[in-house]
Amino acid sequence: MGSVSELCVSSLQTFLCPAVKPLQQAPVPDDLTPEEQQELENIRRRKQELLEDIQRLKDEIAEVTSEIENLGSTEERKNMQRNKQVAMGRKKFNMDPKKGIQFLIENDLLKNTSDDISQFLYKGEGLNKTAIGDYLGERDDFNLEVLHAFVELHEFTDLNLVQALRQFLWSFRLPGEAQKIDRMMESFAQRYCQCNPGVFQSTDTCYILSFAIIMLNTSLHNPNVKDKPAVERFISMNRGINEGGDLPEDLLRNLYDSIKNEPFKIPEDDGNDLTHTFFNPDREGWLLKLGGRVKTWKRRWFILTDNCLYYFEYTTDKEPRGIIPLENLSIKEVEDKKPNCFELFIPDNKDQVIKACKTEADGRVVEGNHTFYRISAPTTEEKDEWMNSIKAAISRDPFYEMLAARKKKVSSMKRH
Repeated sequence: MGSVSELCVSSLQTFLCPAVKPLQQAPVPDDLTPEEQQELENIRRRKQELLEDIQRLKDEIAEVTSEIENLGSTEERKNMQRNKQVAMGRKKFNMDPKKGIQFLIENDLLKNTSDDISQFLYKGEGLNKTAIGDYLGERDDFNLEVLHAFVELHEFTDLNLVQALRQFLWSFRLPGEAQKIDRMMESFAQRYCQCNPGVFQSTDTCYILSFAIIMLNTSLHNPNVKDKPAVERFISMNRGINEGGDLPEDLLRNLYDSIKNEPFKIPEDDGNDLTHTFFNPDREGWLLKLGGRVKTWKRRWFILTDNCLYYFEYTTDKEPRGIIPLENLSIKEVEDKKPNCFELFIPDNKDQVIKACKTEADGRVVEGNHTFYRISAPTTEEKDEWMNSIKAAISRDPFYEMLAARKKKVSSMKRH
């Protein structure tokens, strides 16, 4: 029948078995004393209790393991969903900055605070630099708070003004509206003077000199500008801007040399791929263009995009035959032998050559020689549509007007 020790070994083996099965009791030997029978019963009871404890432990481990697995997959799903929403929010921001920010706030991806939003814009991951500039330039109180918080994230300490401008103008693209530019450059000047006390007498000085540097960059590095200013002219332009006094000549020379040796890098949202540039134009179609030197009409494929009018010989051409920047131009309807004519011209100086360029037959890119561009549309309706589209695309370069206004403001303050 088996001794008590054999029954104990059998019980231990059952205990060590990974599968917990209902206990099958071995028959009790007939030759056991009452004390041995009681001891055997106690062993069996303890074994059953241990087996039940092991089963409960296994069940708890399985439950916890399942919870951990579910928790991991749930967190992963949450992160994936969050990443998708962030990507969607960035796309919405690039199309409409205010709607994009609102979407991110409503989905708890951004806090509705100027600090949180400014950090988001400063990091700029996947954001269109033009959209950042448009959002920062808005005039409502909250956007102004974001602008100031955004500028505060820039560290300009111990940088000269050109270095600081390089950093600042790389973090977004300046919008085209004068009021937006004014607010942004005012904030920049305040921050620069805060980081570098004593360099300038006032933020007005910093503001004026910043614009002078931006204009110098354009004059030195824009191929359409033939009259390149010398350092002496730059120094002369900035006399008396330091609260009536002159800035150190060495400072101005260093700033001039820095810009001359390395132009500002303007952040590109779309790269330099002309195919992408023309992918979604404001308007395109066939028009007749009057020549510059030789007054003959030629049929050209025109594309209006990015405040420029491009014209091609064929729709399949990859490079335009000519580029007409619309900055500071005007447009009017004119009478001509050709029907449905309109004209692009410089409003204040009709004899001045319009800044434009064209490609010669041998591939050379040369400066245009038009004092006006006369164009004929196929129909009256198309003429009106082209004129309205071009009017909407014509931009003004506000820098000179803003600089003159600020200098006038400083001068009037001194007189009073």
